[in-house]
Amino acid sequence: MCLALPVRVVELRDGDMAVVDLGGVRKEISLALVDGVSEGDYVILHVGYALTRLDPAAAERTLETFASAGLAVPAGA
Repeated sequence: MCLALPVRVVELRDGDMAVVDLGGVRKEISLALVDGVSEGDYVILHVGYALTRLDPAAAERTLETFASAGLAVPAGA
């Protein structure tokens, strides 16, 4: 089973790379599959690649649902 998570872009880097944050955990990922991503945007992350941009309200609701199930840290935590 695979899981894709909403994460917030905190830094854009050269070469279609970015740093994302999920509850204080930061990871460098590829933005090669998604155009027009800016710092502060939420993206769906799967195996190191952003798959699509996500509405911030939808991302926060999803993260809160994961947190209530004990699966992830809520946005802004």
